[in-house]
Amino acid sequence: MNTKAAQDTRSSGHGAGRLRRIRVVLINTTHPGNIGAAARAMKVMGLSQLHLVNPKVYPHADATARASGADGVLQRAQVHTGLGAALEGCSLVLGTSARLRSLSMPQMDVRKAAEVALGEPGEGDVAVLFGREAYGLTNAEMQTCHHLVHIDTNPEFGSLNLAQAVQVVAYELRMTALARHGAARPPDDWVPVDAGQMERFFEHLERTLLDLEFLNPAQPRRLMMRLRRLFNRARPDQNEINILRGILTAAQRAAGTAPEASDGGDDD
Repeated sequence: MNTKAAQDTRSSGHGAGRLRRIRVVLINTTHPGNIGAAARAMKVMGLSQLHLVNPKVYPHADATARASGADGVLQRAQVHTGLGAALEGCSLVLGTSARLRSLSMPQMDVRKAAEVALGEPGEGDVAVLFGREAYGLTNAEMQTCHHLVHIDTNPEFGSLNLAQAVQVVAYELRMTALARHGAARPPDDWVPVDAGQMERFFEHLERTLLDLEFLNPAQPRRLMMRLRRLFNRARPDQNEINILRGILTAAQRAAGTAPEASDGGDDD
């Protein structure tokens, strides 16, 4: 049997095409070789969108060497100075992390995360965040995520390097994509909101709560973190976010603090 031909046939299927929406986002990667190894892991599984946020060294010969033929993924990689830019156009954000018992956020294993990612409606991309080699994602970065994703490892030795983690996630995404042909779709009128719009909503919400003196300006983070969890869990669509922004603007007008040019919708 021609294995290469069989692989090409499978890769051209409708299911594998869903993988084009997946962004692998590497944050503050220290070793350029890990970027190359991650690119190799992506190409093997049919992923093509690599985004780098403040890599310590890039481009670099070690990245090219470790890519082992996945040069195209590296050449198309986008480098950003902040996470917000890397998430523009993404309607769903997943963050990889060790299982956390101290942080009350939605968490799921990789297989379930792949189902959620590939079932995402609309045309926005889906971002999967991978943090620093030494300590992963920061709390602030986790709060940009709709869900945290953990790889179920041996509890006595759960050490995965960055490229291994990318490989595990990419494999589950590919297997799920190939199995999803003909899967049920959410309603056509549900248009998800991208990450940039959600951040602007959270900024508007915080300003309004401060204007109404509901939020303690000395300690705004705790309440805002809970509200972020609430709205990320609810996944408001485009119409709903416009309604929420309108409510916030109406509250600001009642308090006499609304910007004169505000129309109650998205600022952009």
